[in-house]
Amino acid sequence: MDSFTQIVLGGAVAAAIAPAGHRRAALLAGAALGTLPDLDALLLGFTTTDPVALMTEHRSYSHSLLVLPWVAALIWWLFKRFGHGRVAQAPARWFWAILLALVTHPLLDAFTVYGTQLWWPFTPPPTMWSSVFIIDPLYTVWLLLACVVAWVARARPLAQKALVAGLVLSCGYLGWSLLAKHTVERDADRALAAMGLGDAPRFSVATPFNTLLWQVVAMTPSGYVIGERSLIADDGPMTFEGHPSNVQALRQAAALPAVQRLAWFNRGFMRAQVVQGQLQLSDLRMGLEPDYTFTFAVARAEGEGWVAITPLQLRPAYEGAQGRATLKRRFAGLWQRIWHAPTATGVIAPKAGLTEAP
Repeated sequence: MDSFTQIVLGGAVAAAIAPAGHRRAALLAGAALGTLPDLDALLLGFTTTDPVALMTEHRSYSHSLLVLPWVAALIWWLFKRFGHGRVAQAPARWFWAILLALVTHPLLDAFTVYGTQLWWPFTPPPTMWSSVFIIDPLYTVWLLLACVVAWVARARPLAQKALVAGLVLSCGYLGWSLLAKHTVERDADRALAAMGLGDAPRFSVATPFNTLLWQVVAMTPSGYVIGERSLIADDGPMTFEGHPSNVQALRQAAALPAVQRLAWFNRGFMRAQVVQGQLQLSDLRMGLEPDYTFTFAVARAEGEGWVAITPLQLRPAYEGAQGRATLKRRFAGLWQRIWHAPTATGVIAPKAGLTEAP
């Protein structure tokens, strides 16, 4: 999730656990602890310029549930031993405040589609429950209000009530997002089965800033199909539109380190394109067709095969003034799509077919 959300989550968690007399200190400490795991991005910036490494190593060791408890224990011991007395006055409460302010950060990140390496140094694919967008005001607002009330009310009972209410409402919103996701995936499973794609790898993700409009992407032998589902407007079979991917080039380059790393990180949900002799891979989990946030040039054509190049991250098409204007129009279109079903009905045939690779 975005840094501001992690700040108010960490502050709310720590302040709800710490003694009432320590509430403002706990809000500040929790806010700092809620930010701490994301500082790995700064460290990576000093150690590598490889954009594939920067993307796939973020949310790794600093987000691991096997590492953060030890970090929490060290921080707790240091403040208990050398601090100004608050941790020593209530060591048990402060231990849990520190620990939970830290571990709730990667757990919340796992609800996004980016993926979080919860079990680093082990290497299963990053966890991605993908039920909320990276910025979702309806999750954050309850925590923000709780922190504001707690800061003003300080040790009064109102502060604790506000913190508990904020945490309950934000957790309830995550529960709703999982229920919405299950509903969408049930409808998608039926539609994909009718298209002969019942076993196709797929994922669903909430569209930006809401949990009412969803996108489902399924991989096909020649590319991928994308379907939208509004929980407000849509009724009836879900529709999908097909898009091509150069799966032949992707297979030929599959042994290259950057390709292997990206395939592990995004579970194979990527589009391959050959542009001016370069193999470009786009992460289908983040962005709106045809513009994706993470696109990398990873190889160049040589004879009948591919040779690795130093990975280059390509700028998203929506950067710059014109691109931002286009993105704004697309977001407006998504908002309208929440409330209005598309005029066409039925399954849309994929542009590249379902059985033949390019």
